[in-house]
Amino acid sequence: MAKKLSGLQRDVLSLYRTGLRAVRKKPPESRENFRLFLRKQFEDNRKLNKSDFSTIEYLLRRGRNQLEIYASPGVRNVAI
Repeated sequence: MAKKLSGLQRDVLSLYRTGLRAVRKKPPESRENFRLFLRKQFEDNRKLNKSDFSTIEYLLRRGRNQLEIYASPGVRNVAI
């Protein structure tokens, strides 16, 4: 039986999947850099207390804003 996810957990996974979809739209030579950058951003906060709702919500807002910037066609590569 699959474990049910909270609303915030679903939001975090949704943001990650959206980021992965955005990586596919980048030039082939820089996709790996974007994928590693995305993964590192999430792993840096992996040990965050699951009940720290205000911090998680803040990081979700920040992540959405960053994704909007990095997903724009003018951003061709990212430094890791």
